[in-house]
Amino acid sequence: MIRSHESDKIASRIAAIREQIPASVRLIAVTKQVSVDAMREAYAAGVRDFGESRVQEAAAKQSQLLDLPDITWHLIGHLQSNKVKKALELFEWIHSIDSLKLAQQCDAIAAQMSLSPQVCLQVKLLPDPNKYGFSLAELPDALPQLDRCQHLQIRGLMTIPPLDLNPAEISSLFERTRQLAQEIQQQNWSRIHLQHLSMGMSDDYPLAIAQGATMIRLGSILFGERPT
Repeated sequence: MIRSHESDKIASRIAAIREQIPASVRLIAVTKQVSVDAMREAYAAGVRDFGESRVQEAAAKQSQLLDLPDITWHLIGHLQSNKVKKALELFEWIHSIDSLKLAQQCDAIAAQMSLSPQVCLQVKLLPDPNKYGFSLAELPDALPQLDRCQHLQIRGLMTIPPLDLNPAEISSLFERTRQLAQEIQQQNWSRIHLQHLSMGMSDDYPLAIAQGATMIRLGSILFGERPT
């Protein structure tokens, strides 16, 4: 069980974040390596959106949280092709559709499973060997084929800044992501409707909100630093 003072810390951190962000911004608690007890405390404090990076870890936690049926589960980590079927079973949102091949595979398997997951396209607007995502060169060419994915609800863009950026550079990256979403929206695709921007984490979420983020992904600022 989580100790009472730790429980109070989680609740107070969540309350403090809620006071800082607009009601329209969806707070996703990132729970990679976070205990189920801590997740229950976040739930008691009003959190209903939980983000996991690994399919297996999410499966184990979901089996222990079956009594909390109104949780929305978000996959925010890289999705391997051999984990697509399980991910579609577990997650209502997948933020990390990072290639046309992955989108088409998810679409085909979702069709077989009669599912229609909500997804974000992960974009990588700056070179970063540690990140996945569509580049600015790749995404325009992929849009016509993405628009033919009948079983994916393509609802937004997701981005993660490289680690070595200063605040001005991070803000500029978030601004470019918002502009890219607007440009795609103006093309009036039949199935691509980018109402959401999934951007901003514990260190930079105020910058993301200032640039139009609708979903922020917060981990350490809520739960403390994870074990290394």
